[in-house]
Amino acid sequence: MANLVSLERVSLVFGTAHVLDEVSLGVQTGDRIGVVGVNGGGKSTLLRVMAGLQEPDSGRITKQGGAEGIRIGMLSQVDALDPGWTVHEAVLGDLPEHVWAGDPRMRDVLTGLLGGTGAEGMGGLDSLVGPKSGGERRRLALARLLVADPELLLLDEPTNHLDVEGVAWLAHHLATQRPRPGNATVAITHDRWFLDAYATMTWEVESGGVTAFEGGYAAYVLAKAERDRLAGLAADRRANLMRKELAWLRRGPPARTSKPKFRIDAANALIADEPAPRNSVELASFASRRLGKDVLDLEDATVVLGEPPNERRLLDHVTWRLAPGERVGIVGVNGAGKSTLLRALTGEVPLAAGRRKIGKTVAIAFLTQEVRELERFEQWRVIEAIEDVKQWTTLGGKEISASQLATRLGFPGGRQQSRVSDLSGGERRRLQLTRLLLTEPNVLILDEPTNDLDIETLTSLEDVLDGWAGTLIVVSHDRYLLERVCDHQLALLGDGTLRDLPGGVEEYLRLRAAAQARATRPDGIPARGATAAAGGTSPAGPSEAAAPASNPAQVREARKVMARVEKQLARLGEREARLHADMVEKATDPSALDDLTARLREVVEERELLELEWLEAAETAG
Repeated sequence: MANLVSLERVSLVFGTAHVLDEVSLGVQTGDRIGVVGVNGGGKSTLLRVMAGLQEPDSGRITKQGGAEGIRIGMLSQVDALDPGWTVHEAVLGDLPEHVWAGDPRMRDVLTGLLGGTGAEGMGGLDSLVGPKSGGERRRLALARLLVADPELLLLDEPTNHLDVEGVAWLAHHLATQRPRPGNATVAITHDRWFLDAYATMTWEVESGGVTAFEGGYAAYVLAKAERDRLAGLAADRRANLMRKELAWLRRGPPARTSKPKFRIDAANALIADEPAPRNSVELASFASRRLGKDVLDLEDATVVLGEPPNERRLLDHVTWRLAPGERVGIVGVNGAGKSTLLRALTGEVPLAAGRRKIGKTVAIAFLTQEVRELERFEQWRVIEAIEDVKQWTTLGGKEISASQLATRLGFPGGRQQSRVSDLSGGERRRLQLTRLLLTEPNVLILDEPTNDLDIETLTSLEDVLDGWAGTLIVVSHDRYLLERVCDHQLALLGDGTLRDLPGGVEEYLRLRAAAQARATRPDGIPARGATAAAGGTSPAGPSEAAAPASNPAQVREARKVMARVEKQLARLGEREARLHADMVEKATDPSALDDLTARLREVVEERELLELEWLEAAETAG
């Protein structure tokens, strides 16, 4: 293994902030690195320095083979595609059809990101880039890089604008299709599922430094927890010594103004490497208004967008009843109508048929994707935007001011006086969440809440939602968030139904894959599982397209399979628990942790196969 690029004591200062402070690191061939850290911490700057797009103030950058040795490709958060290009020119350049059509890797990229290898992909290979949406242009820019396949691939938030299927495809492609001798990938991401599925190493960018951890997100969390535990023990010892030194310095007659120099030096040494207080983010849990037995119901509801003959039925006579305290996640492809469904729940989108029923005590807070609620506060200061909702609130049994609350929510000191227009995307999202929580709702509706949020803020948000006493509805492409805070998931499959997903996001991906396979079969024979994908059900009852009845012998055999699989799953659960315990014990041993992570991944894959087998048997058993 050789270094593709090395940074030696690299420093970069923007104003008074040390974005990179004598950073030394290297990217080796075969590396798949995930980069995490708070917004504004220097992650994108690090990638720009590695790509040669940003000159450091000091230090040295070495690339394999010199300046012309390796090809480096970078996906930035702003695409540079020419609006006059066609999709073919943007992604494939001047490659003739027999070249890209005969390359399985390129075909995989076109299918995974554009939706097809022919005229059906992204509106057709001859369609222009200019009219495409921001999300479509982002996919084109990513596809262009993956087709070019440089030795060092640098990706800045590649999962932005990708749905659940797109994220799963990208993780699989980067982990299995791209790796070859001589190349490596570095990706900034806040998508923790993607980080776990893709990365063999995690870099944390914090306070101008970069700390490397072996493995993906799970291994990173375990190793960091162990590091923090050891740091806590050291801090306790330090605090005890500091108290003794300070007590000695205070002893003696008031007139004595000097102390032996060695004692002063000892006290200074104790605090010399004491880190500055961290700008922590704490999203606090606020009291919710009492929620009655009736929340929100859609009864025999139909939602239509557009006018005939171009109208689209997003919901077709769907009944959905939300229970008090229910926590539901909603998934679906882009354009399936997830955001429209949320607006139908809030009453912003009228129903073409059916009715919407809302409980008398319901107080809804709706986090939209556009953050439109902050537009009228552009020239306000952060503290003014918070005080606009409440100047005082009760938190943890104590009354605190809006300024104290703002500090706890990651807006310390002078940042409270910043204008809303000057906030970063993540800060604006955090401010919007703060304002919503201060209204003390009992129904919280979140449309893509993870947009622009870093992992630290995401974990704080999840901590809030863990203790949420009301009803929670979340639309998100972040699998980790959905599985973390929701009790079950529903899917919009584009056929007008709202389907329950007992198997969670994995079941949704299987349904989508089966439907796509059936659609591409030339003989028209449904692929395995495609009937289930096409049928769909409403939580209120079965779909009209019911599965054919099974005979008694098939039912008995299916129940035997279910019993066998349940025993295997129980044994796997015990193995998984032992592996987690071993990972905690070996958190400071990178080689052992890497081996345990690989074994855990095998257990997870085996469990997913068994769960699929159980679901298929359950469909037969009824």
